[in-house]
Amino acid sequence: MAKEFDQNKADSQATAIEPVTPDAFDFAAYKAYEDGLLDKCKSFWDSDSGVLVYRRMRVAEVFSYGCRDMKNSLALQLGGLQKSMDYPADIPNFLEPWYGIGTVASSFGIDYVWHDGQSPAFKPKFKSIQDALDAPFVDVKETAIGQYTLKTIDYFLEQTQGRIPMSLCDVQSPFNVAAEVVDITALLMALYDCPDKVVELLDRIGVLLTEFTHEQVKRISDALVWPGHGFASSRVFEGFGMADDNSIMLSADQYQQFSASSLVKTAEDFAGPAFHSCGNWSHLAPVVKQITGLRMADGAFGAQTDPFPNDAEVFGEVFADSGIIVNARIVGDSSEVVRQVRKLWAPGMKLIATTYCQSPEDQQRAYEMVHEVCQ
Repeated sequence: MAKEFDQNKADSQATAIEPVTPDAFDFAAYKAYEDGLLDKCKSFWDSDSGVLVYRRMRVAEVFSYGCRDMKNSLALQLGGLQKSMDYPADIPNFLEPWYGIGTVASSFGIDYVWHDGQSPAFKPKFKSIQDALDAPFVDVKETAIGQYTLKTIDYFLEQTQGRIPMSLCDVQSPFNVAAEVVDITALLMALYDCPDKVVELLDRIGVLLTEFTHEQVKRISDALVWPGHGFASSRVFEGFGMADDNSIMLSADQYQQFSASSLVKTAEDFAGPAFHSCGNWSHLAPVVKQITGLRMADGAFGAQTDPFPNDAEVFGEVFADSGIIVNARIVGDSSEVVRQVRKLWAPGMKLIATTYCQSPEDQQRAYEMVHEVCQ
């Protein structure tokens, strides 16, 4: 019987690692490792179909309380990068200046609340769309959260001399940010009561997000990987990754009118959007496929990955021959990875199987079998 989602784990996708300080990290070895995979990544990106395997080395503390200490976060992530080289894969891992998901929401005067052992938390500040529109706001880079994020980027670059690939911060879609700023019930009611006001708020958020993204791009420069947090990413990939989890509460028409349109606007400067949502968004897959310029779509597959995983069979039917990459996160051993890939795969598909196999040996089995299935 298939294993279920483990509610007792703080992070179902995490791997235990030992931190490595910058002084102890072998930068030359990692550069050679990354360089050895770039041609494969570029060939896949330019192709009409195919498959790559990405063994994501996610460190739980980095995406929780550990983000509050940039020195510790870097050491943990370098430990993950070092360990990742032992696992057969086609796409290298990268650094992330992760500091919670309230980055753009901070422009509206929202700050984090820190609970012991937990990710940074916050509450929506406004009871209505109009309240949010009437409130003062500042550029993200002027906020405490924005400044800490930029300082983290600068620190990572200084300590690594820009030799390690790095993503942007955890980018939330304009609709996700709107739900961080405005009470979610009021936001959803506003879709019916004052849709023009919702669009106005989404546009304001989109501008704030775009401006802060340009600031990050300028700093990270040649080390930058796309689409970013949550996606298999590379210096030779494209697309602006955004988490759009609240989309699962919208109808297809609402999604196109509000969330999808704001994704497209926000990604105009960054080679088109890439879509992520936790949970089961299978019902929206045909609508997501229609997002103008969509480069990649990320989803969870298998009960160990998410308590409400996607219906794998839908994705092959929807995304085959579209040129849109499906980034499939699959927690479990090699047999579970292959079981999900068999359901996902269809000729003409572009698939990245993101795995979390616990041993290099099991990862080797997953790697070989995924490439065998997707021929």
